[in-house]
Parts: sequence; C-alpha cells; structure tokens
Amino acid sequence: MERFQIVIKGCIDKEWAEWFGEIEINYHEDSTILTVELPDQSALHGLLNQIRDLNLKLISVNPY
Repeated sequence: MERFQIVIKGCIDKEWAEWFGEIEINYHEDSTILTVELPDQSALHGLLNQIRDLNLKLISVNPY
C-alpha cells in the first residue's frame, strides 16, 4: 500500500468522500487535499480518472 496526497483546485464538499472511497479530505487556502492509501498504481489511475470525470482541476499528486 502507498499513501498519496492529491491536491485539487477549489474546495469540494466532504460528502464527496463517499464517492472517492476511503479518503481523508482537508483544505488549504483555495485547495482541497485528498490523502489516500492505495494498493497500486492502477488504483491511483482509477482515482485520477474519477477526479477528471468530475471536471476538477488537478494541481499535484505526491507520495506521502
């Protein structure tokens, strides 16, 4: 398992956490920080696809 911090522009509602699965949502200035533990790269790509499908602006993806 690997942990990642994914930063998205804007503040999304914490209720979206259920849609993303087991994820922690925090905020910093005008950004949302998603912290998640994923089993592999393919799970990371699946999560990034969900972010894309919601038309959210991805700022960064970093191992944590």
